[in-house]
Amino acid sequence: MNRSPGLLAAAILLVATPLQAQEIDQTMSRRHFLGSSAFVVMNFVLTDPPDFYQLNYGYWLTSRDAVSVEAITWKYDAPLGIPYGPSFDSPDEDYAGYVRAHGIGAAYQRLIWRNLYSAVHALPLRQQFFDESDVKIQDGFQLFLTFRLGYHIKLRRDRFFLEPSLAFTHWPINTNVPASFAEQDRKWPNYFLFEPGLHLGVKF
Repeated sequence: MNRSPGLLAAAILLVATPLQAQEIDQTMSRRHFLGSSAFVVMNFVLTDPPDFYQLNYGYWLTSRDAVSVEAITWKYDAPLGIPYGPSFDSPDEDYAGYVRAHGIGAAYQRLIWRNLYSAVHALPLRQQFFDESDVKIQDGFQLFLTFRLGYHIKLRRDRFFLEPSLAFTHWPINTNVPASFAEQDRKWPNYFLFEPGLHLGVKF
């Protein structure tokens, strides 16, 4: 599976980042922002890259509320609902192939206390299912929801930012899944708890 190296790297970054957090500038001189996820770096440092890419554009409606649009693609080769534990990285849980997902979603973020924030993301995904010979079997659809709790850290006078977080993800809709993939999925829940994240970006 390709998920654990990215998760481990994000967890290390969360612990190792010695930065001082400050409150968001109330003057709101920079309302727009572009961002991504630190997981993208894993594409360039791992021998088996996760093929995860993300680009966000957002806008601060007020000093506490932001909305954003996010374009995301990733590839995975085992059920997303496998929890941390002995099965998390087990080859026995892998699909007979892999899934490539693409989507454009929306997010709403709210500062709930100082720079502590909560966010909700809704991401509709087109899913392409491939067999072990890299031949596409069929297409499907997934609605991927994320509920996030994190901290907004501003850098260089609020020009740049980092956002370490923990997330609860849930995919209530998952259609047209090949039978062999669905058989693996049925072993596990359609949610994942405590996924670490590290978003970064620039405001303008």
